[in-house]
Amino acid sequence: MEPLAPMRLYTLSKRHFVLVFVVFFICFGLTVFVGIRGPKVIQTSAANFSLNNSKELKPVQILSNPLSTYNQQLWLTCVVELEHSKETAIQTNFTMTVKVDGVAQDGTTMFIHNKVHNRTRTLTCAGKCAEIIVAHLSYLNYTQYTVTVGFKHLKERIKEMNFTWKTYDPAFSHLEIWFRFVFVVLTFIVTCLFAHSLRKFSMRDWGIEQKWMSILLPLLLLYNDPFFPLSFLVNSWFPGMLDDLFQSVFLCALLLFWLCVYHGIRVQGERKCLTFYLPKCFTVGLLWLACVTLGIWQTINELHDPMYQYRVDTGNFQGMKVFFMVVAAMYILYLLFLIVRACSELRHMPYVDLRLKFLTALTFVVLVISIVILYLRFGAQVLQDNFVAELSTHYQNSAEFLSFYGLLNFYLYTLAFVYSPSKNALYESQLKDNPAFSMLNDSDDDVIYGETGKVYLQWYLLPGNQVKDSEENKQGPRRLHDEPAPCLSSSEIHPSSCSLPCS
Repeated sequence: MEPLAPMRLYTLSKRHFVLVFVVFFICFGLTVFVGIRGPKVIQTSAANFSLNNSKELKPVQILSNPLSTYNQQLWLTCVVELEHSKETAIQTNFTMTVKVDGVAQDGTTMFIHNKVHNRTRTLTCAGKCAEIIVAHLSYLNYTQYTVTVGFKHLKERIKEMNFTWKTYDPAFSHLEIWFRFVFVVLTFIVTCLFAHSLRKFSMRDWGIEQKWMSILLPLLLLYNDPFFPLSFLVNSWFPGMLDDLFQSVFLCALLLFWLCVYHGIRVQGERKCLTFYLPKCFTVGLLWLACVTLGIWQTINELHDPMYQYRVDTGNFQGMKVFFMVVAAMYILYLLFLIVRACSELRHMPYVDLRLKFLTALTFVVLVISIVILYLRFGAQVLQDNFVAELSTHYQNSAEFLSFYGLLNFYLYTLAFVYSPSKNALYESQLKDNPAFSMLNDSDDDVIYGETGKVYLQWYLLPGNQVKDSEENKQGPRRLHDEPAPCLSSSEIHPSSCSLPCS
C-alpha cells in the first residue's frame, strides 16, 4: 500500500456525508434559482419585408439596431414563407449573396469585406420552412451594421420573408461577467486553501486524487476565464477563442481525471507513463483535438466570410462528427470497464472502497444532472447537429448558463474539501507512523500488564471475583499455565444482563 497524506474523507461520518451532499445541492439550487430569475440570453428584433408575389427577388438591405460590445455577437437569420408550403414538402438549392457594411459612431460606412460573398443554401419546407442563418459576426467592431442580402436561382414563389437580428442581451452579459468573477474568486480561494492544507506533506505522499486536484483547480480557474472582460474592452476575436480553448482544456482534463483515478486507485506504487498515462492521454487527446480543430476552423473562416457554416460548407464535417462519436464511445466503454473492475476488486478494502464510493456517487449525480440539462435544452436531437458552439448550441436562458458553470464549480469544490487533510492530520500521522510516539497510542494497562494481564485484570475487577480469588489462594499457590485465563463477554462485564457464565 502506497503512503498517502490523510484525507478528510476518512474522518467523515455518515451524517457528515449527507451534510456534504445537502450543501452541494443547496449551492447548485441557488445558482439555478438565480438563473431562472435572470434575463434571457438572446434578444431578437424582427424586420418583415413584403415581396408582393414578385418572381424576381431584388436584394434586400437591412439595418441593424444600435449595438455595443455587450451584445457580443450578431446573427442575421431568415425564414421564408412560400405560397404553398403547407401543402407539399419542398427542398431546393439556391444561391444567397451577402454584403456586410459597418456603420461607425460618426455615421460613416466602412466596408468590412471588400467583396460580395455568395454561398449555396438549401431551402427545406415541410409545412413550415426551416430557418436559414444568413450571416454571423463573432465579434462587433461597429455600433451598427448594414447587410445586403440577395437571392438567386430561387424558383419557388415567395409569399413573405422574415429577417431576424439576434444578439446577446446586454443584461445577460452583465450577469455573465459578475458570476464569472464570483466563480474566479471562489476558485482562487479554494485553490489556495487546498494547497495550504497540503503544504506540510511531501508531494510523493499525496494520493492520486490530491495530485489531480492540484491540477484541476488551476484549470477550473482558467475555465471560469479571468480574462473574459477583455472581450468587452478589446475588439478582437482572440478573447473569445481563448475562452473556448480554456473550456475545452478543463473538460478534457476532467475526463482524464476520471480515467486516471479509477485505474490508479487499483495500481499502487509507481505508475509508468508509457503503460498508464499514454493510452488515456491518447484517447482524451483525440476528443480535445476534434473539438479545438472545429472551433478554430470555424472562427478563422468566419473572420473572412460571415456566411461560413461548418455544417453546410464543409464536406468533411460528417466525417469529423463520426470520428468524434467513435472516440467518445471508446472513452465511455473504457471508463465503464475501469469502474466495474475497481468496484469488484476494492469493495472489501478499508478506506479505498470509501474513496471509490464517494467519487462514484458524486460523479454520478453530476452526470445525471448534466444529461437532464442537455435533454431539456436540445431534446432528442442532442447528438445530431449540435456539435460545436453556434447559435443553436448557445444558452437559451440564464438558468442553463449558471447551472452548467455552478455544477462544475461546486463539484470541484466538494472534491477539494473531501480530499484535503483535516487540521490534525499531520499530528495524527506523526503519532501513527513515528515509533518514538507509538507508546502514546497504547493504554497504561497494555504497557503494564500486556494483553493476557489486561484480560485477567478486567476479570478480577468484576464484583465477587476478588472473594473467589482469595479463597483459591488459601488452598495453595496456582501457576498461570495450570488454568487458562478466564474469557470475558459482555454479559460478565455487566452481570445484571445475564447470569450464565461465558463458555
